[in-house]
Amino acid sequence: MPASAEMITFPASSQPQLSAYLVRPAGDGSCPAVVVIHEAFGLNDDIRAIARRFAGEGYVALAVDLFGDRNRAVCMFRLMIGMLFNSLDHRGVRDLTAALSFLVAQRGVDSARVGAVGYCMGGSLAIAWSCIDDRLKVIAPYYAMNPRPIAAVARACPVVGSYPAPDFTAKSGRALEAELDMYRVPHDIKLYPGTKHSFFNAGRNHNPDAARDSWERVLAFFEQHIGSRQ
Repeated sequence: MPASAEMITFPASSQPQLSAYLVRPAGDGSCPAVVVIHEAFGLNDDIRAIARRFAGEGYVALAVDLFGDRNRAVCMFRLMIGMLFNSLDHRGVRDLTAALSFLVAQRGVDSARVGAVGYCMGGSLAIAWSCIDDRLKVIAPYYAMNPRPIAAVARACPVVGSYPAPDFTAKSGRALEAELDMYRVPHDIKLYPGTKHSFFNAGRNHNPDAARDSWERVLAFFEQHIGSRQ
């Protein structure tokens, strides 16, 4: 179980500061850490619950609010446009870079063992971010789009990706797998038949079997690449 959970703020790129939900696991010692990146619905109860689940597995989890106090629709539009035309250098990626700098400076965090998980928009950001920030050692994108140019994933860290097979993002998942194969980046990409976009979301298109299987795959892959509490 998490030992503590609190809202914090940290200096960001797109505005003076952003807020985030920081959750620590129980016990002492050096822990791996994970940045949790929300989908278009923002930092809500579902994302906070995911952060607590990671803390329950021994990770220090930081769920970042990329929208802040700004209009959600406007922020989402600008982030999506940024990923479309400038995937590797726009404010979403820069804000996540700042978030990671804050996270690795926290007590009990092993800065050599950090990863990220993201959903839809957040998953797309996670992939792009991993192409330019070598502090990330593993990422778990869900129903995400690929960066442009996709060849940038040659610099990505290991990837465990989950996609609904009937969804428009399935094409991106297949393309990502092919690129990661080409560049020999360790990966586990899985498409789930009969599921919908946001199948991991507890309150929207939830598919319990796919959610459970993908969670187990993410934990196993993270354990392999950044380990657990020492």
